[in-house]
Parts: sequence; C-alpha cells; structure tokens
Amino acid sequence: MTRLDVRDVPPVNRHPKIHETFEDLEPGETLTIVNDHEPKPLFYEFQAEVEAFDADGYEVEQVAPDEFVARFPKVEA
Repeated sequence: MTRLDVRDVPPVNRHPKIHETFEDLEPGETLTIVNDHEPKPLFYEFQAEVEAFDADGYEVEQVAPDEFVARFPKVEA
C-alpha cells in the first residue's frame, strides 16, 4: 500500500502529486491519501479522467476534524 500525506503539500500541487503517485502504482494496488478535507473533488476528477481508477472501491474515512483518509484503488486500464 502506498500512503501519501498531502496536508503539508501546497494545495496547488496536491492533485498533480496525487496523480503522479497513482500512475506509478501497479494494477491491484491502492493509493491511500491523507488530507485535511474530504477529497470529493479529487474523487470526481479521478472518476472522469483516470481509466485505471476503481471508483466502486473508493473509500474515505474521517479520523479527526482535519484528517481524512481516502483509498484510491487501481485496476487494469
């Protein structure tokens, strides 16, 4: 499992960094993102643009007021 904490990444750089990290995964792996807000816009972006993203397997959990953990699974494109 690849875990990426983007809370300290400037907001303008977050999505590119997440996309880059996701691309490096093998099919069957999951990218776990730690963020300071629920990543709904990112989910919709992935759903629309990333063929290898398994939207049905997406999960998000709020573990603290400013900590959300989201799982982005990758499948064969």
